Amino acid sequence: MAKKVVATLQAAGKQYAKVIRMKRSEKSGAYTFTETIVPNDKVQEFLAKR
Repeated sequence: MAKKVVATLQAAGKQYAKVIRMKRSEKSGAYTFTETIVPNDKVQEFLAKR
């Protein structure tokens, strides 16, 4: 399935990246992961904010 998503994103004229961010829950201490698709030129900006 991931290959299909990547192929679809590359076909659209603009280049995109799938960013996976790890966050620790304050309540249980477990880690959760959030996936977001952002344009390549906005990846560093996205990762800089918390």
